[in-house]
Amino acid sequence: MSVSQISVFLESQPGHLKRVLEMFEKECISVRGYSASDTGDYGIVRFIVDDPDRALAALEAAGAAATKSKVLCAKLTDRPGELARLIGVMADCEINVIYSYSLISTYIALSVKDIALAERLLADQPIELITQDDLRKPVGGVGPC
Repeated sequence: MSVSQISVFLESQPGHLKRVLEMFEKECISVRGYSASDTGDYGIVRFIVDDPDRALAALEAAGAAATKSKVLCAKLTDRPGELARLIGVMADCEINVIYSYSLISTYIALSVKDIALAERLLADQPIELITQDDLRKPVGGVGPC
């Protein structure tokens, strides 16, 4: 009941992540979720894709440092406390969660050095930025609260 995750070691420079994503697009590989972690000059980007074997082969053919591993993937209901319930079950089972990230969502969190500058640069772009208030609304507009 696990899924495959592709981890890619990338230099933390503009365009490096874009090249990987363009490669996936060219190979018709759909990204279902991802996490990018900064370690200074380099970072690790973890992907959940629809075809991990083809993704890994494409990355290796391009000379990228990439690996495939297994992770658990749980489906959560959009209601308050659901993530706490899942993590609580994991803790009760004495399972340590090393890291986690979400998949397939309308929203994506992006960490940048200068938020104000990024907001100004994106103001005229075809990107809709959301506010904290937007996150208070349940997906689909229906919720128990």
